[in-house]
Amino acid sequence: MSNPSAGTSSKSKAGTSQPSETSFKRKRGVFQKDLQHMMYGFGDDSNPLPESVSLVEDIVVEYVTDLAHKAQEIGAKRGKLSVEDFLYLIRKDLPKLNRCTELLSMQEELKQARKAFEVDEEKLATLE
Repeated sequence: MSNPSAGTSSKSKAGTSQPSETSFKRKRGVFQKDLQHMMYGFGDDSNPLPESVSLVEDIVVEYVTDLAHKAQEIGAKRGKLSVEDFLYLIRKDLPKLNRCTELLSMQEELKQARKAFEVDEEKLATLE
């Protein structure tokens, strides 16, 4: 009477929250140049050790991936992923939250400026 597929489905559901090492492959070294510059900006040598850059890259990618998975779990309750899901996750880290809100407001200002610029171009085109 026991259903062998029922036991495996519960295991597969439990395994989806934490992806395994073999479930995704990422290119290593994609962010190395950027991280070298950031590390230099924060006081490291202008040419940091490749091992240090690789370690920082692994830490950053793991953090961002974990944050994205948590945000996806929160967004799944509503059916979609939004910026507010990420803001909710970092709500207790005030420097990160403030920087994110600052960047989001700057993004909105740029979007409005581009929109105004496009309207001006359209008016100039009709005048000519």
